[in-house]
This record gives sequence, C-alpha cells and structure tokens, in this order.
Amino acid sequence: MGSPLDWSSTQLAEWLSDQGFEEAIVDLLTDIHGIDGQLFVTLTENDLRQPPVALKKLGDIKRLLKFQKQLKAVIKDTRTPRTFSDSGSLSDSTDSTYRLLQTASEDSSFDEGLLKSASDSDLKRQAKARCGLMTREEIIRSVESPDTKLKSWVKMGVALFYCLLSLWVTALVMVVVHDRVPDMKMYPPLPDLVLDNLPLIPWAFELCEIIGVALGGLFLTIIVFHKHRVVILRRFFSLFGTVFLLRCVTMLITSLSVPGVHLECSAKNYGTLSAKIKQAYHIWSHLGMSIQGVRTCGDYMFSGHTTSITLLNHFITEYTPEDWYGLHTATWVLNLFGIFFILAGHEHYSIDVFVAFYISSRLFLFYHTYAYHHASLSFSDWRVRVWYPLGWFFESGSAGRVVNEFEIPLVEKSEEPEERSFRVTRLTK
Repeated sequence: MGSPLDWSSTQLAEWLSDQGFEEAIVDLLTDIHGIDGQLFVTLTENDLRQPPVALKKLGDIKRLLKFQKQLKAVIKDTRTPRTFSDSGSLSDSTDSTYRLLQTASEDSSFDEGLLKSASDSDLKRQAKARCGLMTREEIIRSVESPDTKLKSWVKMGVALFYCLLSLWVTALVMVVVHDRVPDMKMYPPLPDLVLDNLPLIPWAFELCEIIGVALGGLFLTIIVFHKHRVVILRRFFSLFGTVFLLRCVTMLITSLSVPGVHLECSAKNYGTLSAKIKQAYHIWSHLGMSIQGVRTCGDYMFSGHTTSITLLNHFITEYTPEDWYGLHTATWVLNLFGIFFILAGHEHYSIDVFVAFYISSRLFLFYHTYAYHHASLSFSDWRVRVWYPLGWFFESGSAGRVVNEFEIPLVEKSEEPEERSFRVTRLTK
C-alpha cells in the first residue's frame, strides 16, 4: 500500500475497515469529507467532536486517535528512501509499513511502545550489530558495568599505554622546543624573585633527581604489597599522562629564556627527522633525567621534575594508612626539598615550579574526588561522560575509594585470607 501519507481515500477506508470501524464512520470520513492518508494524520480530537464530523460515541473518537497515533509512529519509523522494482511497483521495504500496521491491529498487545522498537535508533543498532560494531548504549553499559579482574587489568593496560604515549609526545616536544630556545646573549634570564636571591648550588638539581628516585622506589614498594595495586597503577598512569600532555602545550606555545647563566643552552637543530626521533627516544628512555645523561633546554613552563615528585608524594600519602604519620611527613619533606633543589640549581623559574606543583596537586585531588563519587555524578548528569571522558572510562565500574590492605604478592591464598593478607586500616582518608 505504500506510505500512509500517500494513501488515497479508498486506501484509508480499506485500512479503517480492517481495524474494525463501522461502515458509517468510514464513509463519513472518506466518502463524505474526502479524508485521505495525509489528512487523517492531521485530525485532532476537536475535529472529530465538532461539526461537520461530530462523532457521537466517545469510544469511536478515542479509537480513531489511538490508531492515528500508531500510524504517525510508523510513518516516522519507516521514512526511508523508496526503491522501485523492475515492474514499476514499490519494493517490499515500503509495503512493510502496511504489514506493521496489520500486526498492530491484529495483536492487542502491540502498542505504540512496541512500534517504536522499529525506530531509527533501533535500526541503526541492528545494522551495527550485523557489522560487529557496538552501539553507544552498549559501550556505556560495558564501561559502567562493575569491574571484573580482567576488566581492571585491561583498563590498567590502557592507562599504561596512554601514559607512555604522553611521555613520548613530551619527549618529541622537548626536542622541538630545544630548537627554539632563545639566544642567551640576546635574551638574558628573566627577573625572578627567588632565583635572584638564592645562590646557585651546582649539585642541587642532581640531588632533586635522587629524591625523585627515592620516592619512586617507595611508591613501587607500596604497589608491590598493596592489595589494590591494579587500581592504584591505573590512576597513577592516567594522571601522570594527563599532566604531561598539558605540559606539552605549555612548553610549546611560549619559549622562555634560559633561567641560569651557568647553563650552556643554545638552539640545536637536529636536522633530519630520524635524528629528532633518536634524540626523543634518548629522552624518553632515560625519563628525561640529567643523572642518566639527558640535557635539554627550553622545557621550562612547567617543571616536569616538580610534577613527578609531587604526584609520587600524593600517591604515597593517599594509598597508605592515614596513621602512618612518619612516612607522610617524610614524603612531604622530600617533596618540598626537591622543589627547593630545583630552584637552587637554577634549572627552572619559580613560576615553573609553582605552576607544576599547583596543577599536579589540584588534578590529583580533582581526579580522586571524581573517582570516589563517579557513580552519583554520572547518574545525576549524563554530561559528566562528555566533560570527563578519561575519568569516566577509567573509573566507571570501579569500587571508588579502596581499602588500604597489604598482602604478600604471588602467594596462593588459603581459605582464610587473614593468614595471607593483613588489613592495616579501614579506609583511606
């Protein structure tokens, strides 16, 4: 029968008769008033109640409006390009409209809700399923489903890849900014309140890196024995990668002059692309540390060393019991001394260090606030998935705040977990 919008008065009369309407009503609408398919879908309740139609039975009015609503739904759901067969008639794809209406009329349980199952979104979902693709709803359900052991490891692996990729991009940007470092003879160090009043200590920067290595070793020790090591590593990698991606932008958009006259920095053109990639790999594989032979210039806004030791300090204090005051005091002292040694070595401006500490600590707090309340945030506002895609992907389905429990790794657990693991505290802060 084609699209209902193309039905003639005769075709509409045939369809209304199939739905069980009295012949008098069908004749009144189609013969006397000449209503066709296109006009039928525009009728309102007032049109049916008032002259010239003036139907007397409320049941007839309600049934007409019900079937009109179903007809509108089918028109919306089947509004697709039509194709013609060799004989010139409409193909089966358009006749499916009539068959769907027939099903709706024959089955009393087939209401508008079932008709909408053939909507465009469902058709797209079926098409994606046939192609082996996941729909948006399926992706959301998969991400927000409770974490299994395998899912936790997969997300940790994705976070590790994201972190390594971010560090690789950082290394490439460091090579680029080295080419653009301002000439020290034309652009002397900028005035700096701290550096101008703090004497140079030549060995200070190396000592800062030693502090970073110590904090890193302590963090790895905690990871080895922590029961929820996979969750902690996932959060560490995602945060570390995000902060260093932000650092790539700040390094690239503005090139500050060299902060210390003792530094031998000049624009260095590595020439070929392979030479730049080789230098970037040298920086990436040695973690950008001067004690491993890495020397870079131009990567001033903001300090990567401050970022590293600050994040390590925060992760150590967050994922150890809150009553371990000695450890927390020691890590904070090391963090502050590390910042002091960076400034004492005149390797960064004070603004570099301040911005690095502020961004690292704030992002740590923001991320963990989201991680601990992601369920309520995502439930109350779907836009959270758009605003915080990284946090949504990594934290949806997780337990949120984890218990600070420690265990001996690689030891088969017995029936009573107390024999193999021990709880240190109830919850983190």
